[in-house]
Amino acid sequence: MFGYSEEELRRLGAEHTAREIAQQPEVWPKTLTLIERRADEIKDFLAHTITPDARVILTGAGTSAYTGDVARYGVAATLPCRVESIPTTTLVASPQLWLEPETPTVLVSFGRSGNSPESVGAFDLMQANTKCLSHLVVTCAEDGALAQRARSTPGSFLLLLPDEVNDRGFAMTSSFTCMLLSALLFFDIEHIMENRAVVEALSSQGRRVLEKDWAGIKALADARPERLVYLGSGCLAELGRELALKNMELSNGRIVSVSESTMGFRHGPKAIVNDKTVVMVLGSGSAYTRRYVRDIARELHGDPGGHQVVGVAYAPDSELAANTDQCFTISGASVPEYYAALNYVLYGQMMGLFNSLVIGNTPDNPNPTGVVNRVVKGVTIYPYEGEGTV
Repeated sequence: MFGYSEEELRRLGAEHTAREIAQQPEVWPKTLTLIERRADEIKDFLAHTITPDARVILTGAGTSAYTGDVARYGVAATLPCRVESIPTTTLVASPQLWLEPETPTVLVSFGRSGNSPESVGAFDLMQANTKCLSHLVVTCAEDGALAQRARSTPGSFLLLLPDEVNDRGFAMTSSFTCMLLSALLFFDIEHIMENRAVVEALSSQGRRVLEKDWAGIKALADARPERLVYLGSGCLAELGRELALKNMELSNGRIVSVSESTMGFRHGPKAIVNDKTVVMVLGSGSAYTRRYVRDIARELHGDPGGHQVVGVAYAPDSELAANTDQCFTISGASVPEYYAALNYVLYGQMMGLFNSLVIGNTPDNPNPTGVVNRVVKGVTIYPYEGEGTV
């Protein structure tokens, strides 16, 4: 797996992370099957909760928040109502800015364990301050706090993902992609037959990415970059935040990792680039947007210095390839970009894994001191009684 034997991965402290990255093309169809089996329940839930005046909030913390950021593009394209992505950390810290007690609301809570204090706090906060509230809880842990609340709260739909995507490694990998996929399929349940073909394409393409491109990604890590930048547009700009987080987590902060939009990078953030920087430019599915992607790649490629510009294109793009030091291509059937994110993310996950190994870190437990935890600890959730409370 990724050029290592199982014994080597175990010895290097990478067994779980490597397996959970590699298994994704196989668990995506299982997530589809889960949604298909509950199609009637899902249709009933949506029929009773989604109206033009409703509000859908996608929420979570960390990677779970980024799940909502990417999913919003697909969910908003499907539903007739307002769709927002608001992290639990934002909801809990400043509820006065986000609460709409009179607006019918569906709170979609993402959580691998479902035990993050902010996720539980956001569930309780919204429950206490919204007159007409329904919950969709998407989680990987049957006994987590979010799952327990969903079971005990009327008007809740618990979507429990397969146990094998409840990642044992520190970083969320297959849990992220399966939560994202499940949300996209859930809210577009009327087209589940058409979306079966999308999932089949994603799985086929994902296998090819993992089989043919891991060596190229490993070579980038073997060059020992000090900094890593992800650039994208639309939902891929949101995805870039997750890719940067994966590398930051798995390298335990030793390789500085940031993300920015394709157009926004010039406005200050470009100052991060030095001779030991890898800039990964995510190509767009939009012909119009690709012009801007190619422009930033061309500019960076022409800048003096020893930095590396790497492209990832969904379909062959000779112009992007000509203006990068290396360009990976995801080959296969065209799918909506918010679905294609599941293939793009594989590159960032592999990059994080290999960078962690190259610097001698242990990906399954990259922060053994416990300063950064798999499930956040030490957070106090204060009671909210309205603005002006101290």
